[in-house]
Amino acid sequence: MNSFHIRHGAEVADALREHRPVVALESTIVSHGLPRPDNLRVAREIEQAVRDAGAVPATIGMVGGQLVVGLDDAELTRLATVDGVSKLSVRDLAVAAAIGADGATTVAATSAVAAAAGIGVFATGGLGGVHREAAQTFDESADLGTLARTPIAVVCAGVKSILDVGATLERLETLGVAVVGYRTRRFPGFYRTDSGFDLDWSVDSPEQVADVLAARAGHGVHHGGLIVANPLPVDEQLDPDLHDRTLAEGLARLERDGVTGKAVTPYLLAYFHSATAGASLAVNVRIILRNADLAARVAVAAAGRGDSAA
Repeated sequence: MNSFHIRHGAEVADALREHRPVVALESTIVSHGLPRPDNLRVAREIEQAVRDAGAVPATIGMVGGQLVVGLDDAELTRLATVDGVSKLSVRDLAVAAAIGADGATTVAATSAVAAAAGIGVFATGGLGGVHREAAQTFDESADLGTLARTPIAVVCAGVKSILDVGATLERLETLGVAVVGYRTRRFPGFYRTDSGFDLDWSVDSPEQVADVLAARAGHGVHHGGLIVANPLPVDEQLDPDLHDRTLAEGLARLERDGVTGKAVTPYLLAYFHSATAGASLAVNVRIILRNADLAARVAVAAAGRGDSAA
């Protein structure tokens, strides 16, 4: 019988016990975010990027109902290659465990599980947020609510540009989630370097991010997550005109096909991939590899000063 505890991979368990830097990674990018067979190759590259920067990768997922922090390569391969892998947000974890499901964790679930496991830094591509037409549909990612109550630093390239970026930033402010730009005062737009929105704060180095985490811990005041918004260099972004044209086409198809809820994001990302002849996929990969590298450097800096956030 499943004991329903969180199992740590051997490498991650050793690192946590020895207070070495660890970076949490999501598994939905493996099972739902990237096409096969690129997904498994990129998942391994993400983990290697974390290692190359001096930290231990902890890809989080569920295998046969067992929640795992630090999937081994066989488990990673399973989630990347088998059919029927469920997309798990926080609300789904207990149900999926009880029925013995294979599942990939979203940003929300990964954040919550990582924090429960004692990991304070998480790298992803882009956050979920407030969807377009949310005033009518009330469609808002669970990522936002989870980050409001979860003490974790998330390195990302902003929120996915298919969302309502301005409304998402307003919700993050209301929820008390701090957002800092990494070497920028402009909020990145995932595929695009600049979403068009200003930020109040910026940080210039992994060490400065670690200082923010140390200040949060030292104050003893309840805080939720910290979003470290890491933009792509301008010469690495998706061509803005191609982006805007593809987004408009994708939104029209979305309405035509009646796609709603959690199916919206994978639908639009898949459309971007096909309509841009793979250009958006290449950008997506650059985003997550850059974020994995920065998150690892933040974890190393935090561990170096003895902060539990590492």
